[in-house]
Amino acid sequence: MKHGREVLAVVTGKVLAWLSLGLIWGATWLFIKIGLADVPPFTFAAIRFFIAAVPLFVLLRVRRTPLPRKMSDWVLTVGTGVLGFAIGYGLVYWGEQHISAGLTAILFTTYPLFGLVFAHFLVPGEPITMRRLGGVVLGIAGVALIFGEQLTLGSSGAVLGSLAVVVSAACAALSSVLIKARGGHLDPAFLTVAQILTGAVPLLVVGLLLEGSPFDLHWTPMALISLAYLAFFGSSLAFVIWYWLIRAIKVTTAQLLPFVNTLVAVVLGAVVLDEELGWRALAGGAAILLGLAVALVPNGRRRQAA
Repeated sequence: MKHGREVLAVVTGKVLAWLSLGLIWGATWLFIKIGLADVPPFTFAAIRFFIAAVPLFVLLRVRRTPLPRKMSDWVLTVGTGVLGFAIGYGLVYWGEQHISAGLTAILFTTYPLFGLVFAHFLVPGEPITMRRLGGVVLGIAGVALIFGEQLTLGSSGAVLGSLAVVVSAACAALSSVLIKARGGHLDPAFLTVAQILTGAVPLLVVGLLLEGSPFDLHWTPMALISLAYLAFFGSSLAFVIWYWLIRAIKVTTAQLLPFVNTLVAVVLGAVVLDEELGWRALAGGAAILLGLAVALVPNGRRRQAA
């Protein structure tokens, strides 16, 4: 009986962590969009990550977390920090200037589909089957439908913004899969703060070169509220939960989060920002989510047979 309660507690903890992360990250698209109304993208992202690193650094000091001794661990941490944070978040912040928060979330939903492909080559035991390949093809079709709408509208900024978000999703997926494959032994708090700082420095340099000094920008109350949410909830808390999840469950299961993220983002965008999505964007989003369901939801018949 005691063992059963312990198992139930562990499973419940994983489910609650998964749902909480979906809600937190679902709201980040709204706060990014609100902040971008007043603050340029690269500086906004860089300041977010510098602030987010503070509580995590304090946590590391309190816990006296040992630093990795292997050079390969540092190379992995820095490399995934540049890939997932500097490049990935730089692209997504730049892209969301030109498209809605809801559409950004929909396009970023391709993240787990990229993860399936990368995991096939990098994570033992997670091969891409014909069913998963079919899900990836469905997702690609959904992206193509969305891009078709942007081209029809004749907005080059929206097309480039959409492309930036899709490339960002690929970068984030590769970063997570690399951690799953080679960094499962690394402490999640250390990994998060090291990656955040690694990504924040290039973002700040680009921001200084293209956008000027952060002290010369117009930091409105809403921009500051957005910054606080993104730093402390969307980064500090969320990434520690995320890295705990991808160590505790399969990477492909963890990557089902966009089902929650996308719904939250689209609803908040519509309610708070009065965003409207065209039928092709909605159909494309549905195709991407259907592709995720086909690729990642376990086959009930196969599970029963097992």
